[in-house]
Amino acid sequence: MSMDSDSSSHSGADYRSFGQITRDGLLLEMLRSTRKSSKSTWKVLIMDKLTVKIMSFSCKMADITEEGVPLVEDLYKRRQPLPSMDAIYFMQPTKENVRIFMSDMSGKNSLYKKAYVFFSSSVQRELVAHIKKDSTVLTRISALSEMNLEYFAIDSQGFITDHDNALEELFSEDAEGSHKYNACLNTMATRIATVFASLREFPRVHYRVAKTIDASTLTTLRDLVPTKLAAAVWNSLARYKLMIPEFPQTETCELLIVDRSIDQIAPIIHEWTYDAMCHDLLCMDGNKYVQEVPSKNGSANEEKEVLLEDHDPVWLELRHAHIADANERLHEKMTSFVSKNKAEQSSSTTAGKIAGKLNNIIKEQHLKDVGQLEQDLVFGDAGTKELISFLRTRMDVSHENKLRLLMIYASINPEKFFESEKGAKLMQLAGLSADDMIVVNNVRCLCGPDTKKSSVGAFTLKFDLQKKKPGIRKERIGEESTWMLSRFYPILEDLIEKLSNGELPKDEYHCMNDPSPSFRGIPGSTSARTSPVHQPAQSMRSRRIGGTWATPRNSDDGYSSDSVLKHASSDFRKLGQRLFIFVIGGATRSELRVAHKLSGKLKREIILGSSSLDDPPQFITKLKMLSTEELLLDDCKYNNAKDDWP
Repeated sequence: MSMDSDSSSHSGADYRSFGQITRDGLLLEMLRSTRKSSKSTWKVLIMDKLTVKIMSFSCKMADITEEGVPLVEDLYKRRQPLPSMDAIYFMQPTKENVRIFMSDMSGKNSLYKKAYVFFSSSVQRELVAHIKKDSTVLTRISALSEMNLEYFAIDSQGFITDHDNALEELFSEDAEGSHKYNACLNTMATRIATVFASLREFPRVHYRVAKTIDASTLTTLRDLVPTKLAAAVWNSLARYKLMIPEFPQTETCELLIVDRSIDQIAPIIHEWTYDAMCHDLLCMDGNKYVQEVPSKNGSANEEKEVLLEDHDPVWLELRHAHIADANERLHEKMTSFVSKNKAEQSSSTTAGKIAGKLNNIIKEQHLKDVGQLEQDLVFGDAGTKELISFLRTRMDVSHENKLRLLMIYASINPEKFFESEKGAKLMQLAGLSADDMIVVNNVRCLCGPDTKKSSVGAFTLKFDLQKKKPGIRKERIGEESTWMLSRFYPILEDLIEKLSNGELPKDEYHCMNDPSPSFRGIPGSTSARTSPVHQPAQSMRSRRIGGTWATPRNSDDGYSSDSVLKHASSDFRKLGQRLFIFVIGGATRSELRVAHKLSGKLKREIILGSSSLDDPPQFITKLKMLSTEELLLDDCKYNNAKDDWP
């Protein structure tokens, strides 16, 4: 039972982007489709909590009104009868929702004249049979369809499944005994599958396999999360192949499923783009920022809400730009827009005020120095000695930023931090609270198997500790750093390129299905698995030291706003088949930026999905919830910090 829809989005001139298809599904394939058989000019739209959120992520109220829906109602609230109007129900296929719907439309006098029913995901046959049993209700139903659209489009190339507690439910120390584990994975899989149903895409499903130290190490349920999710997604896709008209029978794209353990640093390190800085440093509610502006009557300041979203052209241009680049461009815009319309002036002025506040916070929190040490730790240019010196001498750095530095260090050096006294001493030196210490210790949950459980644990701990530890990030070949503090890149960037080139390590990433003979990366061209995407330059990206924190724009490295606009205006008809990446446990804004950047570079639309989109403060809060185990301060005390360090 499915709605008829356009065929695969890879049909040449009809190619639509992910964001466009999502929006069209809601506005055109659902709302507009009811006009064909309805005599009613206006309709009421009734949704549950989840579907309201799905709709709000992609559409504004004005969009809904344009489709003949002036009234939106809550399924769970008492509603006024409108017997002359038709109703559109967009809801999850649950027993409770169906019960309420039946109550609305049964009896002598129903709440609405006719009902168009759209389920957000696949509905059980028992529920359909229950609806059909009531002949009165059945005569009042004009449509009964599965939209298979149960994800939340956070961006033109990003979505979430709205599993904000996935990190806790899947990766905590007691996850194996929790009933929430399977429930979380199954719902997540259902929602991921609806992405492919909406786009009429059938992927090859790659997934990161569980890591073990040796054959004697037990594999835990949290190690198996990507494997289990891949299997559940695959089962849903197999049903779609049988049930959905025009669903592809051979592979049309690729999906890679990983979890947050692939990169514990990306959610913590300071990301220096305008978008990431706004969400990291400003007190924002989603994409809404509240700022004080002078009142019109000249009295005290009043609060004004600003939405940082794709509808704002200035935001769209600058969101992935380095903050220094954004500052320069905003200054240029505010100067050049003086003679232009007020809307443009207002947008640029607002963005300029936000950028100004960010600059003040960067200075007040000494983030240039913090950021430099963060990146030096990641690239192996600083180590324990430099971190100790920083913690001892920089009393002007907040404990929140010291916490993030220690989390980065613990991720890079888990064997040093967790298997010796060094970690406890560093936390004490940083002056962390007991709650902060719990957060740092919980980094272990994302560092793979416990080395203590390994039969060769002693060898692992002693091996190579006397040598200088290499950086856990390698300088990317062929990319010159345009701005200072832009060296860091998420591991996902390398994985996406390897996926595009068919070079994922087979011992680390398995695939649920082998490629069909007809599978090709670029329609009418050679396979993406065999054709090189680009030839890397021979020079290594240089490490910037000294000088100012930002350097002038002199290259298009994919991060500048010029590059973003160039990529955004790419002709989708020329793109190869889509790449989907799903991160269990929360994605980052740096990873979403990479999806945009590499779409232009690889000539393939890259779509990033995750259980949630987390900024550093949110991620740290979630990491704390992985364990309720109290950490005694006495366990972390030592007599003399200076004398105890080796």
